[in-house]
Amino acid sequence: MRAEAQNTVEAIEKSLTLIGQRMNRDTADHRLEEFNAMVESPDLWDDPEKAQKLMRDRQMLVDAIARHDGMAQELSDNVELIELGEAEGDEEVVAEAEKALKSLKERAGAAEIEALLNGEADGNDTFLEINSGAGGTESCDWASMLARMYVRWAEKKGYTVELQSESAGEEAGIKSAAYKISGPNAYGWLKSESGVHRLVRISPYDSAARRHTSFSSVWVYPVVDDNIEIEVNPSDIRLDTYRSSGAGGQHVNTTDSAVRITHIPTGIVVTSSEKSQHQNRDIAMKALKSRLYQMELDRRNAAINEAHDAKGDAGWGNQIRSYVLQPYQMVKDLRTGFETSDTQGVLDGDLDRLMAATLAMDVTGKTRAEANAED
Repeated sequence: MRAEAQNTVEAIEKSLTLIGQRMNRDTADHRLEEFNAMVESPDLWDDPEKAQKLMRDRQMLVDAIARHDGMAQELSDNVELIELGEAEGDEEVVAEAEKALKSLKERAGAAEIEALLNGEADGNDTFLEINSGAGGTESCDWASMLARMYVRWAEKKGYTVELQSESAGEEAGIKSAAYKISGPNAYGWLKSESGVHRLVRISPYDSAARRHTSFSSVWVYPVVDDNIEIEVNPSDIRLDTYRSSGAGGQHVNTTDSAVRITHIPTGIVVTSSEKSQHQNRDIAMKALKSRLYQMELDRRNAAINEAHDAKGDAGWGNQIRSYVLQPYQMVKDLRTGFETSDTQGVLDGDLDRLMAATLAMDVTGKTRAEANAED
């Protein structure tokens, strides 16, 4: 088998191994037998809600088994075709099988990433908050660049992006912004982006054209859906109304309709500045519940909790990712070691590879560099 085809086969095998681990393929058949036994129970529909969940879970398992086993069989079939074609000197058969393997590699890679998104809230919509760090205009401009990056990423995914609130910088950019991003697995994808992001570049605001380092923080929280109950004691919150201080034009509110809710026990503050005060109150309460739910998820996951507690200020020593535009071009994730020289692509929203590397690390416990060292 040619080297390129062999590399393709190995990549597919790695994807299938991870998918199998994530879905517990070794026990999947037994779990399906248990589901089938429950489905056949005569009193199944005595509790319609429970029955519907059972049917959904069973179908998800059926689909997962079929997808994994189908790709494994497709891999085996095409490897056999290549071996047969090479033995008989039939280059057309070999070329067709190699083409099929390349297509399978793409599908297996996509399925691998999807398999990583099976956390408790991964399928939910998400809130995304961006805050500029110390550094004045430079950091505010960097915050606006991050906002553009995530909006472009979300639009490429076909997600819906709603601006919840925004505070403009004094000279340029933004001090902070909050978005609601809606779409399949929005939180699952974006959860890996929480942390401090560092930019190194020649400043467009420095007449001496010196290199500057800027920091901004990004924090991501799942939108709590109707199936998750989060109780908020009214005596634990303080509600304030204020006039939005937007950038001008159609975004200026002429009444004190914007809402700020402070959760006193935790110090969490959420805001919304749509036109309707009633709508803002509803949006802000949902955001607060999502933040409280995220805190509960953090308590259940020691690794996430440790990262959350150690997030610190948006400054030196706390960054998760560096974006270097001068003196060379590089984006490097400091958690996984993943790096790329395509800085413009990343800033234009090409983030899937960076996110996938972090998701994979959550499963294997190894950075990309460690995994490569073992290969």
